[in-house]
Amino acid sequence: MPRGLATSSSRFAKARTRARWIPDPSQMTSRPIRFYLNDELTTLDAVPPTRTVLEWLREEQRLTGTKEGCAEGDCGACTVVVGERVEGGPGVRWRAINSCITFVPALDGRQLVTVDRLRGTDGALHPVQQALVDAHGSQCGFCTPGFVVSLWALYQDKRQAGERAVTRSEAAEALSG
Repeated sequence: MPRGLATSSSRFAKARTRARWIPDPSQMTSRPIRFYLNDELTTLDAVPPTRTVLEWLREEQRLTGTKEGCAEGDCGACTVVVGERVEGGPGVRWRAINSCITFVPALDGRQLVTVDRLRGTDGALHPVQQALVDAHGSQCGFCTPGFVVSLWALYQDKRQAGERAVTRSEAAEALSG
């Protein structure tokens, strides 16, 4: 990326960060936003339309497993999963998204799943997390939550389709963004 674009983008992100502390009532959503955060129904009133999911998760919900890296949607540290009902199809379609560039109002009618919620039925590691541990598949830990939820979305879709095994190429595709 050309140097000027990165600098310009960084300045915009910093300016936006400072500006969000003084909400303008005319800039709020006009109706409540309802979605599931992990497994809990959440209703938000008066959300600034430019409030990112990452900002909301970390600052208001104190769910800090999702990280901020580039703040531009390139690195994947901010990855979360959004579930959406499939019309006329079976169940839910799970997609990994970048929470740093997704605005909170986009969650309306969906389910948001974060790495903070993942665990097995008995409270142990989720199978995706255990597979990463067994294969020494983490790095410094900053990117790992994004890896986990991306693979979790793939795991859920495969399980819903009645398939068990995730192939190496499917895992690579899920991690490629």
